[in-house]
Amino acid sequence: MNILITGATGTLGSRVLFSILELRFQSIETIYLPVRRKTTVSPEQRIKNVVTSEFATDFVKKNLADVLKKIVTVDAEELLNPTSFLGNTKLDYFIHSAGLVNLSTDPAAKEEIFSQNLEFTKEIFNAYRSSIVKFVFISTAFAAGNMAGIMHNDYTQIKNGDYRNHYEASKHASEKFLLKAGEENNIPIQILRPSVLGGNINESPHYFISKYMVFYLFAKFFHNSNSMDAIRITTNTATGLNIIPTDYAAQVIAMVISTEIQQLNIVNSKETNMKKGISKILKVVGFSNFSFTENQINTSTGFSSKLEEYYYKTIGLHLHPYMTSKPNEWDTRLLESILPIPNYNLVDYLSETVSYAKLNNFRSQPW
Repeated sequence: MNILITGATGTLGSRVLFSILELRFQSIETIYLPVRRKTTVSPEQRIKNVVTSEFATDFVKKNLADVLKKIVTVDAEELLNPTSFLGNTKLDYFIHSAGLVNLSTDPAAKEEIFSQNLEFTKEIFNAYRSSIVKFVFISTAFAAGNMAGIMHNDYTQIKNGDYRNHYEASKHASEKFLLKAGEENNIPIQILRPSVLGGNINESPHYFISKYMVFYLFAKFFHNSNSMDAIRITTNTATGLNIIPTDYAAQVIAMVISTEIQQLNIVNSKETNMKKGISKILKVVGFSNFSFTENQINTSTGFSSKLEEYYYKTIGLHLHPYMTSKPNEWDTRLLESILPIPNYNLVDYLSETVSYAKLNNFRSQPW
């Protein structure tokens, strides 16, 4: 079996790499990992840093020498020239996990986000369509946009969602392109959609995540603010955030790629209530001078403090659409038939993940 994974130095991609190695080690002949070169770090060294990290799984640590033999690191500059490293080799699975996670709503950011997500996906598919057996696309559960009610796995009937940002829109557009292109080229397409990623729930170290995004940014903002100014936080009573541990999402991906399932949301069966979650986060980081409101706060309404103004002109601008999202329920019957969702208290988990991040000063891994 030959596999290519993009984004193997990323938060989810690195865990997918670990999970696939553990689950499918004996059947893997080669696993190709295209990686960008950093100024002072080669692609090969970046991958070595990932698999030799203290955060690698026990399986990878115990079988490191054999793991390294199966990995071929590819300079990302060669990614769109597959014959340069594949020759005539056929890829059983192309797992596209790389992407630009940018939650900006600024119209000026749209071109870059669509270029990095949609256009790059098109280029990849067209470059590899004669070299792949199956294309697996890691999308986002939020690609349907801001929809209320029960969310099912099939997003094909959602023509133009009420997208909260360009990221969601670009991911949904990528899905639609791939499903059409896959049908035209007789290539099976699989779309897997994790929700917001949180720290490990099963694997050691518990609560670890390699890069702090979304709700972590909220925690980091108040942890680093050095201010106790009063702030009103806009959210709705019924709004929740769907969070799934990264290690669980990666395990599901490793298991499901060999099935005929075309679309799958990798989500929690329940959402974390926004007000309860925010209260827990702010308690962990030691900030207490806050209140909740359902009113939108911006320049036209005025700000009650310098901290409030700074919040709504920075991360609050990007997080606001999620803080006021319509409430959802998620159909997880298919997901749980593959791998049961871990049973844990959602708010306590949120508290522990933020505590872990705080202990590590919200420092992402420099892979």
